[in-house]
Amino acid sequence: MKRLHVHLSVKDLNKNINYYSKLFDLEPTSIKDDYAKWMLDDPNVNFAISTRSKKLGLDHLGIQVENNEDLLALQQNMKAANDNIKEELGESCCYSVSDKYWSMDPQGIAWEGYHTLESIPTFNHQEGNQSEISNACCAPKSSCC
Repeated sequence: MKRLHVHLSVKDLNKNINYYSKLFDLEPTSIKDDYAKWMLDDPNVNFAISTRSKKLGLDHLGIQVENNEDLLALQQNMKAANDNIKEELGESCCYSVSDKYWSMDPQGIAWEGYHTLESIPTFNHQEGNQSEISNACCAPKSSCC
């Protein structure tokens, strides 16, 4: 199964948790001081918000997969769409460790293909880590795409 991932950067986390909890008629599955996530089944979306990005609004989009086989297939699709992709294995971000691939669409929106391996207690292992390729909170640390 694949799940669409949407990550928004917000100014006021609590105000947005309240808004999206009412919109989805569901409380977040994960809440941290700077982050919240809803794992929705209808629609099948991993919807996250955080206060980590410099730019408010759409942070990045992605596709979350359940296993390494699906991730490798997704990597091939991403490579077909844009040959310049960035691989990050065992990357820490958004309170988890994941294997991931990054691509940029023609508008410059970062797309993340990933498989979550485990949860961690911090946003990432290097707090304050910010992308150089975009304002996305978890985008690759070096230029790509």
